[in-house]
Amino acid sequence: MRIFCGRANPTTGSVEWLEEDEHYDYHQEIARSSYADMLHDKDRNMKYYQGIQAAVSRVKDRGQKALVLDIGTGTGLLSMMAVTAGADFCYAIEVFKPMADAAVKIVEKNGFSDKIKVINKHSTEVTVGPDGDMPCRANILITELFDTELIGEGALPSYEHAHRHLVQENCEAVPHRATIYAQLVESRRMWSWNKLFPIRVQTSHGEQVIVPPSEVEQCPGAPSVYDIQLNQVSPTDFTVLSNVLPMFSVDFSKQVSSSAACHIRQFEPLASGRAQVVLSWWDIEMDPEGKIKCTMAPFWAHSDPKELQWRDHWMQCVYFLPQEEPVIQGSAVFLVAHHDDYCVWYSLQRTSPEKNESIHPGRPVCDCQAHLLWNRPRFGEINDQDRTDQYIQALRTVLKSDSVCLCVSDGSLLSMLAHHLGAEQVFTIESSAASHRLMKKIFKANHLEDKINIIEKRPELLTSADLEGKKVSLLLGEPFFTTSLLPWHNLFFWYVRTAVDQHLGPGAVVMPQAASLYALVVEFRDLWRIRSPCGDCEGFDVHIMDDMIKRALDFRESKEAEPHPLWEYPCRGLSEPQQILTFDFWQPVPPQPVRAEGSIELRRPGKSHGVVLWMEYHLTQDSTVSTGLLKPAEDKGDCCWNPHCKQAVYFFSTTLDPSAPLGGSRTVSYTVEFHPDTGDITMDFTLSDTLEDEH
Repeated sequence: MRIFCGRANPTTGSVEWLEEDEHYDYHQEIARSSYADMLHDKDRNMKYYQGIQAAVSRVKDRGQKALVLDIGTGTGLLSMMAVTAGADFCYAIEVFKPMADAAVKIVEKNGFSDKIKVINKHSTEVTVGPDGDMPCRANILITELFDTELIGEGALPSYEHAHRHLVQENCEAVPHRATIYAQLVESRRMWSWNKLFPIRVQTSHGEQVIVPPSEVEQCPGAPSVYDIQLNQVSPTDFTVLSNVLPMFSVDFSKQVSSSAACHIRQFEPLASGRAQVVLSWWDIEMDPEGKIKCTMAPFWAHSDPKELQWRDHWMQCVYFLPQEEPVIQGSAVFLVAHHDDYCVWYSLQRTSPEKNESIHPGRPVCDCQAHLLWNRPRFGEINDQDRTDQYIQALRTVLKSDSVCLCVSDGSLLSMLAHHLGAEQVFTIESSAASHRLMKKIFKANHLEDKINIIEKRPELLTSADLEGKKVSLLLGEPFFTTSLLPWHNLFFWYVRTAVDQHLGPGAVVMPQAASLYALVVEFRDLWRIRSPCGDCEGFDVHIMDDMIKRALDFRESKEAEPHPLWEYPCRGLSEPQQILTFDFWQPVPPQPVRAEGSIELRRPGKSHGVVLWMEYHLTQDSTVSTGLLKPAEDKGDCCWNPHCKQAVYFFSTTLDPSAPLGGSRTVSYTVEFHPDTGDITMDFTLSDTLEDEH
């Protein structure tokens, strides 16, 4: 059976209806999942195994049968561990049907079908009784319902329901307890992910400063956590203001509440500074004594940094305070952790919150539009003064006193730069209502509401009247569009340039004038784990899961490169960066495909995990902005990636032997094609290891 899927094309800007296989969404879910990453997480697996063994033993020592409820069983791994540990029976709950079907097969292949019943339901739909899914309540509760924020996947409501309806009172629970920790810091870098800083523009009339609107300064920010690989943030990027504070714990062996609550910790700042950011993580104790612990602590707070386990399914959290607050070393303040059934957020109080009626437990909500339009990396990009200066320098070379500028990017400050640098008239297209409202606020705060014309419509609907009958002499773009996920999605600028071609005057300049797609073959330190088959996991055969992921990856869209912020995922370049395709913005989008074939020679030994792709925008002949590598790779191939952008990663299904070849050539052959009708870039990269003829 075939179905139609509606999809907004981020490159062309059009909405497309595509015919897909009925299992299309399922394959996407599996292909993008973190199952492989979790199965490769040996620390997690072994701690769960030890906790399960201990829980089963405690129940057996009481002379009881060990009846296990496993909520969110996935592959069935934890249930199989429980049976191996001596459990009499397991009820394995899995709501995602394809995963439940796989769990049935994995359980059967490992010989546990007589002891494990896979139930394809949400745990809140499971029934207990003679005719129910379970004949009686379980006395051991095993779950893995956690995300980076701990409670973001609905762990609290699921536990609450399980204790009320599915497990015995004071049951054994694995994990037994979770604790959330917080550390208050000052960090200009991280704060730049949340607030708009003043931006300086050197002009012929002196320095101009673009200031943020008061609404943006006072806005509490986005209501969502920013989860990152905190171990990749340099300690020089923040100043620690507090010790690590245990904010609150949840005992999973007892009745759990999903009601909103707040937890208060008084502390004395370790240093004076500006409290801006809360770094947070959690650990889970698998046993009541707390001897078996699995922690997400970053290296500086880890009990044994040498034993640090890399994982991508659980990371660390960055939370932003609603406003920065000055703190004084030794002068006590109160950090408050608020949470509802799905989210955590923080506030800082000067006096004990019990006496402070100003505490508002509600989640922070953006009311300035900026946090809805710009994500955290985009805030950082706009606040990057060096990047801004590069655009200013490029603009100086193309701007004239009579320039009529049209800016095309979402929520961009380019139009303000063009005005301050002397353009005669500036128009900016803001297609969305949110970007229109935000830019209007920013222009007003800088007294430019009458200087820059905002056009709220799609570029292809632009009329001569919108431009007051004038022809555009300078078309500008960063380019940046909020719908872009992969680096080449910002080629939407090229389609806009084509759509407004009739409005460009003779000799009109386009900036950027061109873009190039670059590729680099890399060896990842850890990221390869998310796509690596597991095979055997702690003694259990999970090949069926590997095969399921492989079939999902064979689907059209799942085979494509996927976006990753590589500043968080260290890798080594095994080749030199290679330019694959070039796109000429001086000309409209061509009717025929743009195709490139060739090979990339591997110059360093290492395991070839994949190819990283990014775009470089040639603002002028002498100025290029890279969304990927910021400088040439070091001697060992270590890479420095643009921290404001996601790069695209094309994973190989196999890797080359890093020690080969001896006197041969190691290359990656490629075919890359840009399809102008769809805006898609299709690609195929193939590893080859060719030995030279000894004769």
